[in-house]
This record gives sequence, structure tokens and C-alpha cells, in this order.
Amino acid sequence: MKQTKELFIEALNKEKDPKKAKFFPRFFKTGPGEYGEGDQFLGVTVPKQRMIAKKFAQSLSLEDLQSLISSPFHEVRLATLFVLILKFQFKKATEEDQMAIVQFYLKNTKYINNWDLVDASADKILGEYFFQKDKTTILKLKNSKDLWENRIIILSTFYWIRKGHFTETISLCEFFLNHPHDLIHKATGWMLREIGKRDLNILIQFLNAYVTKMPRTMLRYAIEKLPPSERRKWLDLKKEI
Repeated sequence: MKQTKELFIEALNKEKDPKKAKFFPRFFKTGPGEYGEGDQFLGVTVPKQRMIAKKFAQSLSLEDLQSLISSPFHEVRLATLFVLILKFQFKKATEEDQMAIVQFYLKNTKYINNWDLVDASADKILGEYFFQKDKTTILKLKNSKDLWENRIIILSTFYWIRKGHFTETISLCEFFLNHPHDLIHKATGWMLREIGKRDLNILIQFLNAYVTKMPRTMLRYAIEKLPPSERRKWLDLKKEI
């Protein structure tokens, strides 16, 4: 039996949990004025979403995914992104296939609209695709007025960090020093921490240059893996502003 988008929705609905559906809106800040305002939930866990995505990945087309990514239900959108990642990583995927997936992703960023959706997908699609390509197109996302596109670009660099390439990440962390939203402070601090795990000197250079300018959340995330005495030193310097 062909795995259709209707069966994909049916599979997710079979796994829904009313208790989780009630809890998730609070966890993902969906109240009036919050960053996830209006999002809806089925109550399906991530492991079950991944399992369903794996089952459907080869059958669903990008046309199918286009209708799924715009679902009002958070888990449908996240499971759709899991399918997209699997299609991108498929051994037989051609350069043309991957380019189409990247174009799909960039066209649908308005539906990749919470931190878990971004964090689960940006590095695995955009980060990998653009690692050895001209990054001009993707780096333009830093200038977007959309919070999630800003997070997408900084999280995309996680792939580059894992490959030992830090230049764009450092530049973006500098660019976002004055970003108004805490979710970007967390993302930039997280990426700085990841750089520090691979090259501590680069992290220390950034801290020396910007410790007094960094949002406190960004600083705390960046220094999280440093020894307690080292963390205290940087926090004390921050207090001296």
C-alpha cells in the first residue's frame, strides 16, 4: 500500500496523547504575545514522529510535504521536517534533489516557526548544503525581521562548526550582539560554546572582545562548559559594566 500524506496524518493522530497536547502549548510558549502564539498540538512525542517520518520518507513527494508543512499542528510540521532531512540525506539523492529540498526549506521558513523546528533541521539541510558553497544567499537571513529566520542562520552554522569552520559563526555572533530576543541570545551563546569545545582560544578571544557587550543569556550559554572559577571571572567582568 502506497504511503500517502493522508496516511502520514493518520499515523500521527494514532500516536496523539491528550495530556501531552495540553502540556506542550505551555512549554512552547503559545499564549497571546508569546513567540509560539496560536500553535496547536496533537501530543505526539519526538521519537514517535521520527519513527513515522522514517516510514514515509521515500514515499512522500515535495508536493505532499508542501501541504503538510503548513499544518496548524506543530508535530505535523516537525515530522515533515524529519522527512525532509531523510530525503536530503538519502544516499541516492542527487545535487538536484538536494537543491530542490533547500529551495523548499527556504520557501517555507514561515512554517519553521519555533525553536525545536529550527534546531532539528537548519544545520542538517542548509548547513550541510552550503558548507562548501557560496553562502551569500543563506547569510542574508541575518537581516530578516523574522526571529525564526535569524535563528535558522545561526543554527545552520552548527554543521560548519562540527567541520572545524568557525568564521561565519563568529561574524554572526558579533552581528546579533544587540538582537532584542532571548532566543537569539541562547542560540549564539550555544554556538560559541560549541566553538569553545573545539577551540577554546577562539571562544576566549570573543569573550575578551565582547564580554561587556554580550547579553547575559548569551554569555551564560557561551561559558557553560568552562570551569566554575573561569565562569565566575567572566560573569564578574559582565557585572562591571
